[in-house]
Amino acid sequence: MSTPVDLDAVRQSLENTVMVDRVRISRPTGTAPLDPETGLLGPVPAATVWEGSGAVLSAHGLSTVEHLVGGKWLDDSASWYGLVTPLSAPLPQRGDRVEVLLAASANAGTVGRLWQVLDPAEASTVEVARVTRLDEVTPP
Repeated sequence: MSTPVDLDAVRQSLENTVMVDRVRISRPTGTAPLDPETGLLGPVPAATVWEGSGAVLSAHGLSTVEHLVGGKWLDDSASWYGLVTPLSAPLPQRGDRVEVLLAASANAGTVGRLWQVLDPAEASTVEVARVTRLDEVTPP
């Protein structure tokens, strides 16, 4: 006989131990303006969709979290990065931008980097967190 999983306890554990950074999800609202003097594109206008607790984890980090919570809670990641947010966060959409505003760890290495949402957030009948696949946006 298997022991039932306390999903609320798993959810709370993830929020307290993993989703400890402050992240922003923004959605492009137009096209980047061209600076006629430099010939370079300016920033793409965007609206903030959500700002709050979360974590950007590499594929290795995602598998490490599975061990911390005592079981496999997501499928193998095809992309290198995943955004983990509470269930209270809205569902990111393809093309949304993700950035870490404040990292809980001084050596996180995620602040100042930008990711793009590859697919809508994963959905499931039973969920403990939102997991969204990301691709890092690297400057030219």
